[in-house]
Amino acid sequence: MPVFRLSKELIFPHPSLANEDGILAVGGDLSCERLLLAYRNGIFPWFTEDDPILWWSPDPRCVLFPKDIKISKSMKKFLRKQLYEVTFDTCFKDVITMCAELRRDNTWITSDIIDSYCKLHNLGFAHSIETWHEGALVGGLYGVSLGKCFFGESMFSVMENASKTALITLSQKLEEKDFLLIDCQVHSKHLESLGAVNIDRDKFLKYLERGLAHKTLRGNWEVFNLDIDSQ
Repeated sequence: MPVFRLSKELIFPHPSLANEDGILAVGGDLSCERLLLAYRNGIFPWFTEDDPILWWSPDPRCVLFPKDIKISKSMKKFLRKQLYEVTFDTCFKDVITMCAELRRDNTWITSDIIDSYCKLHNLGFAHSIETWHEGALVGGLYGVSLGKCFFGESMFSVMENASKTALITLSQKLEEKDFLLIDCQVHSKHLESLGAVNIDRDKFLKYLERGLAHKTLRGNWEVFNLDIDSQ
């Protein structure tokens, strides 16, 4: 199946037209308008510095339902130690930059990606979850929120279980807010160990349609930090 070449027009082909690898289209730009349109249609950008912009909609799709987050006995024991502080949206650019730097030799988080997602953050659509140890940023993740869906993009960790702590905290908070799913995009053993599963793309698109029927929780999520502090 051919990969579609995008023009300046803000339009994507239907996700079902992606090739067997999951690549749907090439080209276009990373404007906030195009990125939001992509996420609303179950599409995301993923490419290296040397590639043109590639747009993906893989089948199957890896997702994590917030209520199904798996916390192992050892992880529960670790969390009880309260070694880390977790915050929302206090340093988005630092998180996305750390995600890029720790994958420097094989990263899709280019300088253009960083600029575009920081703009999405300023518009209230992209969010970061940060893990801190003694005042230092040691882990976290970032993604995009639309309706009752969260589209995870990347996570990083420089201390034991720091990114896991961020993902668990995010899942628990999203369950409180009745989110349907966290889009993990592509399966990995690490995500599977935390409860992520593969579902058919058609099923994913139906969940997405349901999620987008709800109002987006737009804005800075630092308000969540008050809830965490009171627990």
